[in-house]
Amino acid sequence: MESITVLGAGVVGLSTALQLIERGFSVTIVAECLPEDEKSIKYTSHWAGAHHVSMASDRRQLEMDLATFETMWRMSGEPETEHLFMRLPQLELYAEPEKAGVESILNSYPSYEPVSEKELPSFAKSGCKFETITIDTPNYLLHLMKTFKSKGGNVVRACVQHISQVVDGGFGLPKPDAVVVCAGIGARTLGGVEDKLVYPIRGQTILVKAPWIKFGRTCGSDDGTWTYIIPRRSGNVIVGGIKIPNDWYPHPLKEVTDDILKRGLELCPELVPESMRTETLPTVADIKPLIIEEGCGLRPARTGGIRLESVPMESREQKTIPVVFNYGHGGYGFQSSWGSAAIASDLVVASLKGVFTVAAA
Repeated sequence: MESITVLGAGVVGLSTALQLIERGFSVTIVAECLPEDEKSIKYTSHWAGAHHVSMASDRRQLEMDLATFETMWRMSGEPETEHLFMRLPQLELYAEPEKAGVESILNSYPSYEPVSEKELPSFAKSGCKFETITIDTPNYLLHLMKTFKSKGGNVVRACVQHISQVVDGGFGLPKPDAVVVCAGIGARTLGGVEDKLVYPIRGQTILVKAPWIKFGRTCGSDDGTWTYIIPRRSGNVIVGGIKIPNDWYPHPLKEVTDDILKRGLELCPELVPESMRTETLPTVADIKPLIIEEGCGLRPARTGGIRLESVPMESREQKTIPVVFNYGHGGYGFQSSWGSAAIASDLVVASLKGVFTVAAA
C-alpha cells in the first residue's frame, strides 16, 4: 500500500486525506494545528461561517463547488451527519441590477428563482433565492478528523519549516510515496514552497445565540462589503463580515464589530427576539446580550486562484517524490473542499505513474 503524507489539517487537508484513504492509500496528516485545538489565528477553518453559496468565476471552480454541494447535501440528510448541517432557504441580495441575458451560477441550487422587484428591500437592486445548507464548522472539522482516524488514518502534530522535512520522512513520519500540500496561508512561508501569490483576506464575524433564525441572507454593497446571516443547526448564528486583503491583524476590532452589528440588523431585524421587536424598533443594543463570541480569521487567498498542481521533488536519498499542491482557496475552502480534494487525489494517482500536471482551469 502506497503511503501519502498530507500537510495541513484544515478543511481542505482533512477532505483530501479522506479522499485518498477512500482510494486505498495509507495516509498520514502532519500539522501544527488540529481541529480539537482552541480557536486561534493560526487555524482559519475554525472561523468559517459557513454556508454553501458559490461565487465561482470560472468553470473549474464551479465544478468543484457543485461537487462539494452534492456531497454535503447528501450528508445533511444522513442520520449520522445531519446534525452538522442545516438545510434552509437562502436569500441573496445585490447592490447592482440584474444583467439582462446573464444566467446566474446559483441556478444549480434547489428551488432557485430570481427575486421580483416588488420583493426587494430598499437597499437592494436585484436578488435571488434558493435552498442550500449551512455548516457547523467546528463540529464538522471534528467529524472529518474522527472519520479519518476511524478509517486507519494517522496524525502527527509537528511544525514543518521546509517541505523537505516531510518528503524525507522527518518527525517520525513514514517515508512517503507522495506528499500533498494543503498548507493554506502557510504556503506563503513554507520553505521549498514560499508561494508569494498567497495572501490573507482578513475576516471578522460575531457568533450570536438566536435559534429562531431559520433562514440565510447575504447582501452586497456598492463598496464591495458583504453582510451575511448564517444560522447553524445548533441555534447559533454567524453575523458578518469583512474582506480586507493583506491585513494580518489577529484580533477582533471593536469598531468592526459595531459596524457588522449595524449592517446585520439592517439586513436581518429578526436577530432581535420577536417579543422585543413588537414593543419598539430593534437596535444593536438588543443584539449585544446574545453575543457568544467575536472572532477573526485569515482567509488563505491566492492570486490566480487555487493551486492544483503536481511536481517531482528529489528526496535526500535521491528518490523522486511527487508533491501535489492544493491550497489558495480564500473564503471558499468549505464550499469547494470535496471538489478540490477529488482533483488533488487524481493528481496524486497520476503523479505516482510519473505524470505531472497542472489541473486545467
